[in-house]
Amino acid sequence: MTLEIRKIAAHTEQIFIEGGKRGARPVTSVIVAAVLANPWAGRGFVEDLRPEVLAIAPPLAEALVARLLELMPADRIEAYGKAAIVGTGGEVEHASALIHTLRFGNVFRNAVGGTAYLSFTNTRGPAGVTVSVPMIHKTETGKRSHFITAEFAVTDAPGPDEVLVAIGAADGGRLHPRIADRFQDMREMGLA
Repeated sequence: MTLEIRKIAAHTEQIFIEGGKRGARPVTSVIVAAVLANPWAGRGFVEDLRPEVLAIAPPLAEALVARLLELMPADRIEAYGKAAIVGTGGEVEHASALIHTLRFGNVFRNAVGGTAYLSFTNTRGPAGVTVSVPMIHKTETGKRSHFITAEFAVTDAPGPDEVLVAIGAADGGRLHPRIADRFQDMREMGLA
């Protein structure tokens, strides 16, 4: 089984004003998505997805990370996440299988100096569905200012027998964070 990417799409967004107030600097987010043939399409229920995961997830991650780093240098990345959407002919487990492996996640984490596990979504949907990529701070998992989501769509993907896999990154959190981080809550509640 080899990786068969039909297309790679990218989306960049800069936020300048939030809540009617200009930020100290714009926050940029980037999403890069690959649309690929679902390796399990047409095979009925496949008992073990691992052979395809081992063959496809690492080169898929490498292709996505290389493209993302062309758009946002690793030293600017503060937050990251991932998403996978299987077309209407597949199982959600097919989307999950490709991104919920260290062979995928470690490629991204290592490339940007992250230590936190990547936030994620995985679902089933038709072509043109909104892709939501939830993100967290790449090293400080309780930093709520970086609990953000980037969204975009690929008008012709995923097809019924395709999987759309996306990674996202941002060079900051929300423009005007005003809530404490999770660790402050834990200290105040006597949980830390």
